[in-house]
Amino acid sequence: MRITEFRRRMADEFGRLRAQTIAKDYVLGALGGRTVDEALEAGVDTRDIWQAVCDAFEVPTARR
Repeated sequence: MRITEFRRRMADEFGRLRAQTIAKDYVLGALGGRTVDEALEAGVDTRDIWQAVCDAFEVPTARR
């Protein structure tokens, strides 16, 4: 998935401002102890990042 699609999914799920905060500040163990933004910069696949976010925030399967 493209980064723009990933960002849209984040905003749709959490709201634009909260999505930005989560991406910047929330450290995910599934991403090697990185934030979403750090993982994106490191080249981690956006699908893997989305899965980690969904798992961490218990996003229902229907919205993953």
